[in-house]
Amino acid sequence: MKHKDGKYHSQPEKPFKIVPATLLVIVLCGFSFYLGGIFCSEKSRLEGKSVQDVSKTVSSPKEPAVDPLQIKSMAFPECSADFQDYTPCTDPRRWRKYGSHRLTFLERHCPPMSERKQCLVPPPDGYKPPIRWPKSRDECWYRNVPYNWINKQKSNQNWLRKQGEKFLFPGGGTMFPRGVGAYVDLMQDLIPEMRDGTVRTAIDTGCGVASWGGDLLDRGILTVSLAPRDNHEAQVQFALERGIPAILGVISTQRLPFPSNSFDMAHCSRCLIPWTEFGGIYLLEVHRILRPGGFWVLSGPPVNYENRWRGWNTTVEEQKSDYEKLEGLLTSMCFKMYAKKDDIAVWQKSSDSSCYNKLAEPDVYPAKCDDSLEPDSAWYTPLRPCVVVPKPELKKSALESLPKWPERLQVTPERISNVPGGSSSALKHDDGKWKVRAKHYKKLLPALGTNEIRNVMDMNTVYGGFAAAVIDDPLWTMNVVSSYATNTLPVVYDRGLIGTFHDWCEAFSTYPRTYDLLHLDGLFTAESHRCDMKYVLLEMDRILRPKGYALIRESSYFIDAIASIAKGLKWSCRREDTEYGVAKEKLLVCQKKLWYSASSSSR
Repeated sequence: MKHKDGKYHSQPEKPFKIVPATLLVIVLCGFSFYLGGIFCSEKSRLEGKSVQDVSKTVSSPKEPAVDPLQIKSMAFPECSADFQDYTPCTDPRRWRKYGSHRLTFLERHCPPMSERKQCLVPPPDGYKPPIRWPKSRDECWYRNVPYNWINKQKSNQNWLRKQGEKFLFPGGGTMFPRGVGAYVDLMQDLIPEMRDGTVRTAIDTGCGVASWGGDLLDRGILTVSLAPRDNHEAQVQFALERGIPAILGVISTQRLPFPSNSFDMAHCSRCLIPWTEFGGIYLLEVHRILRPGGFWVLSGPPVNYENRWRGWNTTVEEQKSDYEKLEGLLTSMCFKMYAKKDDIAVWQKSSDSSCYNKLAEPDVYPAKCDDSLEPDSAWYTPLRPCVVVPKPELKKSALESLPKWPERLQVTPERISNVPGGSSSALKHDDGKWKVRAKHYKKLLPALGTNEIRNVMDMNTVYGGFAAAVIDDPLWTMNVVSSYATNTLPVVYDRGLIGTFHDWCEAFSTYPRTYDLLHLDGLFTAESHRCDMKYVLLEMDRILRPKGYALIRESSYFIDAIASIAKGLKWSCRREDTEYGVAKEKLLVCQKKLWYSASSSSR
């Protein structure tokens, strides 16, 4: 026995207590053995019953633990012919429901669920597969975009010209009557960084038929051409028909669907945006999406007002006042004049933190934005009358600090550190994975890598790995990052690629028949809890060109259901193994059929 002093002390034996204790132990052991026997026999009986009952519900051990998703086959009717250019979230039929203040009606306003269309959008009468790149940059079939409004209204500006069965694109524009090539040559003289790979990504607001963006492709600059669906009918549709990146959008009351500090250059050629009105809020949005050290290029009023004012239905005094107001506003948000000649003026966004520090002083306008809103928040996010200040710790994201193109594609961006799990090794692994996948895709789809496929969308990218893997092919890729997913889009832009935020529970901001290939990797696995698979596939059908392709990489759980819906879309699909042949993941290689409306004379 151990006493309080910590020592053990022997005790004298007490035989009269040992005997009863021994008997007690024997009795308890026997009783325990008896109870154990009863328990074990009952457990065996219950287990036998349990196994027997389960065997009645499980017919075969070969069946999967989770039943595959079952969807009945369905057929979709054709939409009426007047829906051939249906853009659900920018539908002119619904504009009167929204205000005209700051052109609010031109922004995204998606129909409620009760008004969503469950029909297939028909092509125009006489539609035929688009002319292939690079010839498509200069001409397209008239019947594919049968709108003559721009030709009639802008004929003196040489935007496009109808000739026989085709529209021709001579490369003219409001501010470049000598052609877009001469216009960009002058711009490059002002901005030498456009020649050496420093400038890689650009945005063109009010793009017309995207001739500026088309010309820059040959110079290694990838441009997102932006225009609303307005009275300049089908601007974005013309751009995409030509094989030039474009998206429907307008700077109005909401932020554009791009991350902050992304584009190397922004351009406006008489795009009629009132830059100095409403406290300069439109310029503040350009400032947000423009990278530190990036360039803002303006041609048209009030630039060169001394020589141009007579053609602008105004006075020289008014134009001088507008120009001075513009200069003051740009200076107040840390832009500085970079170069100016003839009709082109160039400002550069400052990378110097000392300028931005002054914005924190009281009574300064525009003021520095507080930290209550993420600078990259850009999906239905209101514009704010303040300056989004570049984070001083992100020094390698400024234009002058980035590697030049094409080295930029392979260098790990600084902003990957903001992505959970993001690192140089993660990017390298992702790129290696997509190189293997792209090689496999080309075996399954020989058209990939040829000029048969030009406009490509990666519907749920992470780091732009698929786009990087096919960068040397004659195509461009719109990289889409879900507005509900981890924000990796800054990494995509830092690599010299382009993309946009989007929510696939809604329609995409483009016209019908504008993409040759839609690629998705696990989109339904990630979004099926929010988005109805049927509507996502209907939207894919709307934006896919007839005879275009869909590469769908999904878990085996979803693949048969997708194939069933695709059959109702008049797609032909075949099921293929992935590059490693794993059972849990499959590929659907689909092609959209070219069909005509029942009322079409082309039928």
